[in-house]
Amino acid sequence: MKEFKYVITDELGLHARPAGQLVKAASGYTSDVKLTVNGTTVDAKRIMGVMRLAAKKGHEMTVTCSGVDEEKAASELEAFVKANL
Repeated sequence: MKEFKYVITDELGLHARPAGQLVKAASGYTSDVKLTVNGTTVDAKRIMGVMRLAAKKGHEMTVTCSGVDEEKAASELEAFVKANL
């Protein structure tokens, strides 16, 4: 299992467009990818779950990857959130 934390810096938080992009990116891996914000954990491959987090600027998000390609998933998703959130 690989995990990283990221504090959202986007003024609009995790709104529809970046949430959709994050789901698309997470869906490219066979590993399970989970997002946790404020004690709520959701499947990062499901747009409704990601939107339900209602993550705002300043919220800390924990991304957990577990599976056969977890190292690649964690590394690439960390780069994605840093560039987009």
